[in-house]
Amino acid sequence: MPHRCSISNRLLTGLVAVALAAGAVVPANAGTATGAATEWTQVLNNGELVSLVGQSGEQIQNQLTQISQLAQQIETQLNIYQNLLQNTATLPSHMWGQVESDLNQLRSIVDQGQSISFSMGNADDVLQQRFQSYSSLKTNLPNSESFSSSYQTWSDTNRDTIASTLKAASLTADQFDTEEGTMSSLRSMSETADGQMKALQVGHEIAAQQVAQMQKLRGLVSQQMTMMGTWLQTEQTDKDLAQARREKFFNAEVKSIPEGQKMEPRW
Repeated sequence: MPHRCSISNRLLTGLVAVALAAGAVVPANAGTATGAATEWTQVLNNGELVSLVGQSGEQIQNQLTQISQLAQQIETQLNIYQNLLQNTATLPSHMWGQVESDLNQLRSIVDQGQSISFSMGNADDVLQQRFQSYSSLKTNLPNSESFSSSYQTWSDTNRDTIASTLKAASLTADQFDTEEGTMSSLRSMSETADGQMKALQVGHEIAAQQVAQMQKLRGLVSQQMTMMGTWLQTEQTDKDLAQARREKFFNAEVKSIPEGQKMEPRW
């Protein structure tokens, strides 16, 4: 799965570091990823880690909300262009330039959703590999799937849906997979009213799909963040309980042996 969104990458790097710091002691000469975990360990306790997980999850949710809203705006705008095109031979060049910009933004939206999905799935993989208590945590996911596999399913479904939409218009996913490919295809389609209408219809349908897909992705992220928070809190509770028991044991009153009494085993 491609990984292109630097914003979600930074957020998820923080999440993975948070998770690793919750239960790992890392050597001083560790690499970049584990070095970040060491830094978190030094400055945060588990209660603060739980708080950071929640804050990072909220930022990701906000990003998904913004992506969804932008997809809705593009969907509405493309519909306006479709109505205009029905009454004209072709859209004027300045207006088609805006269509190209909207459709290129739509391609970027798809990439950002895929990147967030990849990052969240990767965080789940790292946690499962590192912590037995996390990997054994029960979830409400269907068919006992992991979050990692659920994100992969979401990604595959989203890409297959887009590919089917493009195929119905005699286009290929490769033509809209990169900015260069997208712009080249749109320049070719702009030459005729039929080509322009086809591009508008495909873009409108993909935009509508992304609104629905981002809502599903938000649901997955929300569920994962809730589970991660619960896991971290449970880990902290277990550590607090163990610490309390140690303190009780070592601080227990030691009774002195009365003078003249011998220390001897009693069977």
